[in-house]
Amino acid sequence: MSDPNTSNAGTPESAPASEPAESVPAESFKDIFSEYEHSHSRKREPGAQGREGTVIAVTADSVVLDIGFKTEGVLPLSAFPADKPAKPGDKVQVTIKGRDPEGYYELTRGKVERPTDWASLEKAFAEKSTIIGTVTGVVKGGLSVDIGVRAFMPASRSGTRDASELEKLVEQEIRCRIIKLDVEEEDVVVDRRAIAEDEERAGKERRFSEFKEGDTVQGEVRSLTDYGAFVDIGGADALLHVGEISWRRINKPADVLSAGQRIEAVIIKIDSDKHRIAISMKHLQPHPWDAVAERYKPGERVRGTVTRIADFGAFVEIEPGIEGLIHISEMSWAKRVRTPADVVKPGETVEAVILGVNAAERRISLGLKQALGDPWAGAAQKFAPGTVIEGPVTSLTKFGAFVQLTEGVEGMIHVSEISAEKRINHPQEVLKAGQVVKAQVLALDTEKRIIRLSMKQMVPTGLDEYLAEHKEGDIVTGRMVDVSEGRTRVELGEGVLATCRISEERPADRPEERPAPEDKRPEPDSPSSSKPDLSSLGSMLQARWKSGATAGEAKPEALRAGQIRKFRIAKLDPETKKIELELD
Repeated sequence: MSDPNTSNAGTPESAPASEPAESVPAESFKDIFSEYEHSHSRKREPGAQGREGTVIAVTADSVVLDIGFKTEGVLPLSAFPADKPAKPGDKVQVTIKGRDPEGYYELTRGKVERPTDWASLEKAFAEKSTIIGTVTGVVKGGLSVDIGVRAFMPASRSGTRDASELEKLVEQEIRCRIIKLDVEEEDVVVDRRAIAEDEERAGKERRFSEFKEGDTVQGEVRSLTDYGAFVDIGGADALLHVGEISWRRINKPADVLSAGQRIEAVIIKIDSDKHRIAISMKHLQPHPWDAVAERYKPGERVRGTVTRIADFGAFVEIEPGIEGLIHISEMSWAKRVRTPADVVKPGETVEAVILGVNAAERRISLGLKQALGDPWAGAAQKFAPGTVIEGPVTSLTKFGAFVQLTEGVEGMIHVSEISAEKRINHPQEVLKAGQVVKAQVLALDTEKRIIRLSMKQMVPTGLDEYLAEHKEGDIVTGRMVDVSEGRTRVELGEGVLATCRISEERPADRPEERPAPEDKRPEPDSPSSSKPDLSSLGSMLQARWKSGATAGEAKPEALRAGQIRKFRIAKLDPETKKIELELD
């Protein structure tokens, strides 16, 4: 409601037009204002400009006061400093703000004046003071407020959210602040929301100063984000980071918290400059690492969930708040793992063996491949030298090819052991990854986990066949390839080479076959020569008849490369595949 005698200039909605000036009785503004005060005095609650109340009860969040009315008034608990809490019987100066939904009077501490003239309005505007006004009606864009003169309050500055709440303010006494004053135009605009915001800010400042690090607080979750939750801890907002919710890893706060949920936490940090408070729920729980050294020992098997993957390995949660690391080198016996994602995925449950525990640094080393058993445990018996194996080529390098013998065990065929028929420069000339090959184990080192293989040992050669068909003492024919001092190489067949040691004295040069010197010949008249030695003569003739030689023939032909001769096998070694000969 509005008084028809008050001015409407500068307000969004004007009152009905007044009569022409010559017909209006000559009255002063003072008389008009006095009449207005008298007509509205019945609408004001006694003590609206401030009164004394007596504390009769203190609850968990408010203080109840007797203000002399049939209904009590209520002050928020934050209105009292922590060092001077309210107690029954205390006298408190209060001002009535309005009524709450339950019918109690809403109070504020201190006394608020109601302006009585334009001078007091100008003073309140200059000092940004809080004043008392009465809502007289809803107008376009906001409310009409009686503060001694008619003022306009925009809906956005009323502190309400919708039109129905605006209606509830009609005929209510409110506290507000003048944000625009034009005396000549009698244009006044007031703001109620700023008062509420200032009070809320002051309450938070007062409440903020009461907190200290280490305090345990109760709070209500106001909102959730991906990185944490904002919690109202009694007039102040605090951040509960996602990493402070629990000792176990939590991806999103929404997985374990919800808006409106009541929680208990401890204050871990206060930033006075930025007015920020950090709280933690997990610090009220026992730390899981305190008993790790007693519960987990190297060699034990554990099950856990892969929480995250890094370039160097995967983290596995074996219990809430306890994570171990499987290094990339401990993931597989069988293959060289390039990235942990090739073996495990986040969220996957795995079984592993504890390799080491360092409780001081909060580290547990895990092995995934150890849980599968060491494939090299029986390799010495299974892959002894001479054993023939068959398996796929897993990879090729410049110097050879790796072949999988069994899960977790690989052998290497050197490039020189791939073929006996031709020289191989690179294994990829004859092999490719995935190709299944046969090979023979040449050597095995279980400590270094190395197995040497050979493919060429599996292919029969002319030498193998020759060794199988001959034995020591056999007379064979061969061609001398080259002759050097004391030794010659002999080719016995295609791809079959042997060595022959040559004596310094050739058979033709033996002393017993040389003619006696002239001076050593027996005298014709000597007794020894008087009778011819018929047995020696017969032997000589028989030898020459068999050989077809005649007296005075040349010595046997000298040894040379390309010469074909007969030899006797002096030594034959199938393992080293060596043959030694003697001239026959």
